[in-house]
Amino acid sequence: MTLTCGSALSPEGRLRLVIFDCDGVLVDSEALSCRIVAEAAREAGLDVSDEAAVARFAGRALSSIQTDIEEATGSSLGENWCLTIQDRFVQAFGHGVDLVDGAHAMLDGVIDLGLPVRVGSNSSMTEMDVKFRVTGLYDRLEGRIHSARDMKRPKPEPDVYLYAAAVEGVAPAECVVLEDSDTGARAALAAGMTCVLLRSAQEPAPHDDNLIRIETLTEFQPLLENALFFQKLKTT
Repeated sequence: MTLTCGSALSPEGRLRLVIFDCDGVLVDSEALSCRIVAEAAREAGLDVSDEAAVARFAGRALSSIQTDIEEATGSSLGENWCLTIQDRFVQAFGHGVDLVDGAHAMLDGVIDLGLPVRVGSNSSMTEMDVKFRVTGLYDRLEGRIHSARDMKRPKPEPDVYLYAAAVEGVAPAECVVLEDSDTGARAALAAGMTCVLLRSAQEPAPHDDNLIRIETLTEFQPLLENALFFQKLKTT
């Protein structure tokens, strides 16, 4: 693992805040969301399978997806399309959504380290409220959830991550972001934060000195714990 000097996970750095993406990191709703979008895309005349929709739409803001579909079909979806899809999401999530394997234990482990946590997602606050309540994560995250969509500055813009850091009162360089998408990783790195990417080693990933890849959530807490240990040594 090679990190730039001063990274939040380097011995020379300072780790003060952990920010999580939502979908694909805590809640396993990405595939369901993409199926709903794929269905809506087919209704609009775009020939895309559920499987292809995951690769094409995962991690992207609904406004960006709308533009993609409109450009591909040459037709307008209307100004309320994003709200209509959001309503479909909320209805589907209310019937149940899965956790990413190990999310409860990982989140508890990070909190046990004494690190504050926040969420920064392209999902709306309404969607995340349903997802976190259904999965039992809401009590841990209440009041610490931020929506890039509701800010109207979706990833890959860094605004939601910068806002989370500002609310916590820490510098961007003191933050670690856990992401699973290239879009989210670009947002975290653009914010000047260290990004940990949850992704199989067989899949390609962006290259950056402040990006680290893990394959399972069980690897995340030890990564933070190791950084805190060496940073403490530097100050004693």
